[in-house]
Amino acid sequence: MEYQPIGIMGGTFDPIHYGHLVTAEAARTEFNLEKVYFVPSGHPPHKVLQEVTNPEHRYLMTILSICTNPSFEGSRVEITRPGKSYAYDTVKFFKKLFPHNDLYFITGADAIKEILTWHRVDEILDMCYFVAATRPGYDLADLKKEELKALPHEYLERIVNLEVPAMAISSTDIRRRVRENKSIKYLLPEAVEQYIYKYKLYK
Repeated sequence: MEYQPIGIMGGTFDPIHYGHLVTAEAARTEFNLEKVYFVPSGHPPHKVLQEVTNPEHRYLMTILSICTNPSFEGSRVEITRPGKSYAYDTVKFFKKLFPHNDLYFITGADAIKEILTWHRVDEILDMCYFVAATRPGYDLADLKKEELKALPHEYLERIVNLEVPAMAISSTDIRRRVRENKSIKYLLPEAVEQYIYKYKLYK
């Protein structure tokens, strides 16, 4: 029996936007993924000094965004797990859930830049591939020569590039626009836009 790979879309999703959704769909088709699991971070270890919106709000916005795509699923694994949300624990969880499937951890190239600081990164790269979503024209080879040169060659081979035009959209910019009473329409699903206004997030 042939098993299709499984995608893990990790992120703070504060808020989730079309850049995340387009990236997940592009990865699904490019790598023939059976499912993409969206995993909102519970307590992001790299954002300890940054205020992060309540995980329940971020999870519900994620579900509102993905509910019409049968290939997308939401996961509460990082929200319900106590302590810091490490990618290692999340990948290990999905490896137990899908022992026969290849795993593809989907994230942005900016996060990949910091991968050497990640908790137990060698063991993560033993368990899964990394998809580095980049803006068109971004050269992942430069990143591998510079920031990631300390990684063994076999691990570098497990980091693959995926160009996504919508990567220009950012959660940081959306939060700033809300604070400044600027429009966020068409940057994220309408249901998420209305949720933000209803619960007065990012003000």
